Amino acid sequence: MNEPEAPFANVAIIGLGLIGGSVGLAVHETMPKVRTYGWDADAHVREVAAERNLAHAIPANIDDAVADADLVVLCVPVRAMESVAAQLKGKLKPTCVISDVGSCKKSVADAIARQLPGQPIVPAHPVAGTEHSGPEAGFASLFQNRWCIVTPAEGVDQAHVDKVIAFWRAMGATVETMAPDHHDRVLAVTSHVPHLIAYTIVGTASDLEEVTRSEVIKYSAGGFRDFTRIAASDPTMWRDVFLSNKDAVLEILQRFSEDLTALQRAIRWGDGDALFDRFSKTREVRRSIIEEGQDDARPDFGRHDHGDAPGAGMPGDDSD
Repeated sequence: MNEPEAPFANVAIIGLGLIGGSVGLAVHETMPKVRTYGWDADAHVREVAAERNLAHAIPANIDDAVADADLVVLCVPVRAMESVAAQLKGKLKPTCVISDVGSCKKSVADAIARQLPGQPIVPAHPVAGTEHSGPEAGFASLFQNRWCIVTPAEGVDQAHVDKVIAFWRAMGATVETMAPDHHDRVLAVTSHVPHLIAYTIVGTASDLEEVTRSEVIKYSAGGFRDFTRIAASDPTMWRDVFLSNKDAVLEILQRFSEDLTALQRAIRWGDGDALFDRFSKTREVRRSIIEEGQDDARPDFGRHDHGDAPGAGMPGDDSD
């Protein structure tokens, strides 16, 4: 059986952490005829990336990394996207497609377009990751059976969109297209606010004077352990996510605050029926997630060290 033609012959990956490194490894495994170029601003990261063969070539400067690229994938924190895009001015082929892996789409697409007007821009967000970061963390199967949301810039040629979709599907992702602002609101609910809650509860537990740090660690139950895993995600990345998607995050936080107040009232007044009704509804959400194949019903949620089982890799589900 002949191998299907890859959508891009030359791919440049800018940022060689967890997501960028995983893209490189996944391309090597699923599209072996594609030539990959990698670059990172950190010389040590480039050195480790070269040792791990995250790309065929990892030059010292970004110009050489993108000179022949048909696709450039920006795998840097979302608030660094614009400055990296600025470095690409005049360095790209006119037909080179610019994409990214950021968790915020509207602000990122606008930032890239400001710096690279006229360049085809097809943003994407692979909803996959782990709490680990850096060039050592990447692995080829990260995107298998995970969602990748593609949010095309307005007016972009559909042929470019189709190629980016084919690129992610080749790496094992299930792809859906979405308007950028709608994506940002959906991810505020499913990813961004849950991360903020995790950071908050872990910080609160650490700060309690009457509970020692050793007790918090020693007696951590399953729920708190899950929070700590999420709260271990890359701080630079998540700082940028919250600042870049602040409108949607603040909207969902306001709703969450109102719902939390209602639960406080039910507990204070002993309203068991209200608590039971709320918990029954949230239990159904969990069942629906399992039925959709987005997680596993086993006690460990089906998560393994390298996220190669269904349900793996949700904490830290963004580029690093």
